[in-house]
Amino acid sequence: MSKTNTSILSISGDSGGGQLLRSSLSLALVTGRAFRMTNIRGKRPKPGLMRQHLTCVKAAAEVCGADVEGADLGSTELVFQPGKITAGDYCFAIGSGGSTTLVLQTLLPALLHAEASSTLRIEGGTHNPMAPPFEFIGQCFLPVIQSMGVDATVTLERPGFMQAGGGVLTAEIWPIKKWKKLKLTERGEPVETFGRVLHAHLPGEIAQREIITASKILEWPENHIDLRYANDSTGPGNAILLGARFAKVCEISTGIAQLGKSAEAVATGAAKGLRGYLASTAPVGVHLADQLLLPMALAGGGVFHTLSITDHTRTNMALIEQFLPVKFSVEELAGGVKRIGCG
Repeated sequence: MSKTNTSILSISGDSGGGQLLRSSLSLALVTGRAFRMTNIRGKRPKPGLMRQHLTCVKAAAEVCGADVEGADLGSTELVFQPGKITAGDYCFAIGSGGSTTLVLQTLLPALLHAEASSTLRIEGGTHNPMAPPFEFIGQCFLPVIQSMGVDATVTLERPGFMQAGGGVLTAEIWPIKKWKKLKLTERGEPVETFGRVLHAHLPGEIAQREIITASKILEWPENHIDLRYANDSTGPGNAILLGARFAKVCEISTGIAQLGKSAEAVATGAAKGLRGYLASTAPVGVHLADQLLLPMALAGGGVFHTLSITDHTRTNMALIEQFLPVKFSVEELAGGVKRIGCG
């Protein structure tokens, strides 16, 4: 990527949460462009950097020897001046149940542009509310970017839930030879539907209630959803993962157990998410759409069809356009399908 622009990009964090910060870090690493972010997570109940955001900042800085100001818990302003990306064997611990997958996604674009292969070991949460679970990364996100020329693998060594964390995700990443432009406008032939409840240190009836609820909504037999006990996890937790695999794409809809939320509510949210996806013809789910924007821009262009465009997605598009010489377009197609183009 071009590293000729040495000016510091000014970004307001008011319009986004942690995703805006993580995308900025990824883009700074790949382009060599420094940035100053103010009002970090400004509209959140607790603004500023939390543990998982701070881990992303420090990990990004370590990978490229960056000069950083404001890398402190609660900080609402950050200056990040990247150096050269260095391949290596990296270990990062979030120190809470914060998301390991979000740290991985922050570092992946950079390490793909390193001069040699790298390994990552990230400790924290692997199944979190408001973050892609490990299975989504492994089965939905990674296969698409592998089709774009990425050579990387991910492994779940141990699951970890909020609040205890203690989960471990590892990854191997090889330098990308050449990005291929993305074209994902069809799902292809259906392959299978599947479901799993990941359950640790909680009463078994919680998992059974989730299975019964999800099965009714999706009109699946109850034995279509596996129950896996994750008793090697540090603390209690539960996740229901409901998926549909097609020849060209996979979608997983997730519910994460949280204090004060019934098993029925957790399962209903996940089941309705998958049911909504299956009712559409768009290959790319809402969450995957966000995650494909940066790889598509790094490839210099592409196109995919998705179900809907969130404010999150639009904010991410605008940010990427500040760092890279690309423009995104959104077109409404029949049946509510959206076409996202980049070029």
